[in-house]
Amino acid sequence: MDDASTVEMERPWFRPTVRKGDGWFLLLAALVVTLDQLTKWFVRMWIDRGDAWPSDWPVHLVHTLNSGAAFGTFQGNATLLAFTSVIGSAVILIYLFNPGFAHPVMRAGLSLMFAGAVGNLIDRVANGRVVDFIHFPHWPAFNVADSSISIGVALLLWTMVFLQTKPEPKPSTS
Repeated sequence: MDDASTVEMERPWFRPTVRKGDGWFLLLAALVVTLDQLTKWFVRMWIDRGDAWPSDWPVHLVHTLNSGAAFGTFQGNATLLAFTSVIGSAVILIYLFNPGFAHPVMRAGLSLMFAGAVGNLIDRVANGRVVDFIHFPHWPAFNVADSSISIGVALLLWTMVFLQTKPEPKPSTS
């Protein structure tokens, strides 16, 4: 039987590490949330629901309310979507401060994903719906938070595919 003092404790799966420069990633998230909320406020104040501006351009600002998720899925499930946003935001923060996700591009992607989740969560909690306002032809309207999430996912995937660290070569035993 092993003596308890000689048994090495297993490392926890997550050991948060605050690194120099972490403030930049939190600042990025705060700036995106601020931009998201300001643009949604502008749309609520200056564009009537259902109106488009400029009306003769192919890409325009519209004032639409979305009680669902991306592409109009899960309509009317604000409570479920708010709950999943809280859980998703917490998971993103865990990864943001996980030493295994140290690459700055990956961390920027996580910051953008976090900011987008928080931006839409604010709308869901405050209004039960999210303001979407950027509209391209043949595409559902979206907002700054949605764009932030999409860009963040793209950065995360790009980093995982193209900037993955290569394993150390094993020394030869000959």
